[in-house]
Amino acid sequence: MPTNSQPSARSEDGRSFVVSDATGSALVAGSLAVIIAGDRRQLALVEERAETTPVRLRGRLIGAVTGDGIDTGAGYPFTDGAVELVDAATVQTLHDTTGAVLEVGVNLTPPGGPARLLPTRFNRHTFWCGQSGSGKTYALGVVLEQLIAHTALPVVIFDPNSDFVRLGEADPATGPTAAALADRDIRVLRPHSDPPLRARFTELPLASKAAVLRIDPIADREEFNELIHLADELSNAELDHVLPALRAAESPAQRRLAMRIENLGLLDWEVWARADRAVTDVVGQRPDATVLDLGGFSTAAQQLVVALALLDDLWARREERRPVLLVIDEAHNLASPRLDSPIAIAVRERLIQIAAEGRKFGLWLLLSTQRPSKVHPGILSQCDNLALMKMTSPLDLTELGTYFGYAPAALLDRSPWFRQGEALFAGGFVPAPALAKVNSRITPEGGADVRVPLR
Repeated sequence: MPTNSQPSARSEDGRSFVVSDATGSALVAGSLAVIIAGDRRQLALVEERAETTPVRLRGRLIGAVTGDGIDTGAGYPFTDGAVELVDAATVQTLHDTTGAVLEVGVNLTPPGGPARLLPTRFNRHTFWCGQSGSGKTYALGVVLEQLIAHTALPVVIFDPNSDFVRLGEADPATGPTAAALADRDIRVLRPHSDPPLRARFTELPLASKAAVLRIDPIADREEFNELIHLADELSNAELDHVLPALRAAESPAQRRLAMRIENLGLLDWEVWARADRAVTDVVGQRPDATVLDLGGFSTAAQQLVVALALLDDLWARREERRPVLLVIDEAHNLASPRLDSPIAIAVRERLIQIAAEGRKFGLWLLLSTQRPSKVHPGILSQCDNLALMKMTSPLDLTELGTYFGYAPAALLDRSPWFRQGEALFAGGFVPAPALAKVNSRITPEGGADVRVPLR
């Protein structure tokens, strides 16, 4: 029975609970609690604290606390349960039971302790969001260090600002995670270094070749039709080898194709592999991590070529069911609903397809950007994990609440007051929604802010 100092809870469905009078209780939204009813103990999450008279609490039941751990599949109705703040030992039991072993920060809600994620639940798509200055990219680096060090999940990072190019520079003497990172096969591909970041035109599907050439199957139907008939030749010979024959062809459509190649300057693009290894060859070997430094290309279209070539190849080989986590930083560059060039649309449509159907084939996405509206709804709606950092826009928070109903509204509402490096983690990759201060990175941040010089 609850005492005078303990609030009393009830649950009608064994899934949620309410406390009608929590006056004087220290429990707030985000607090974990243990509810004791008879001989049963259940772990619960406070999702809302209403500062009414009397104060009311509402939340969800996470699972039954047993001698063997926490049974997250069990919940029991009750009418009069004593509510206690959870202790550190029970939180540790929750982590042990669920397999939350990736330590990414410190929990900001009592009783504190480490904030941990479940590596096994990165087999769901993840959305990472925070406005400029929130520490979004830095915090993402902390999570990637943990994933690469402590799992065998291959990671491919689309890195437009060179933020992750130093992931392989861990000092083994600084701790076990750094030692594990130093032992991993981490490859960094850059446009103008060895090995270079390259794509192969011959390996692109017909529709992607057309997108690179800006050929519409209806508006440019004659050229597209020639492209169909040249499919075998364009799959076996590079553009610079094909161009002379197209220029000298009797077919006006083929000559227009030649002019299109020349006018677009495709032969001068540094992205083409030719004798070099293509990005698809490197990722096909499944290193522990592959960082694609996209920012060094002279045109944005060449960044898109790399992304399209790799996404097309992974999709074509999806039946191999070789898992890979595709991390797309500044995801609006590849997944924005406002992209309108043919090649950008092709990249976005492939990402939508992977978001909708790729999970069962082991193609998993982690998309990071500043605002939810910058990512196509067809991708956003498929994300089962959320990491939210500081966000002050009411419209953005409303949109996040619409897509991520598993994140308690009261915790979303605290986002405008997050300090740099603080985040809300919610969804399948965390044992329960949690507010955390993210740890320091082990490896150097490649794209750290430029400091203001002082005299």
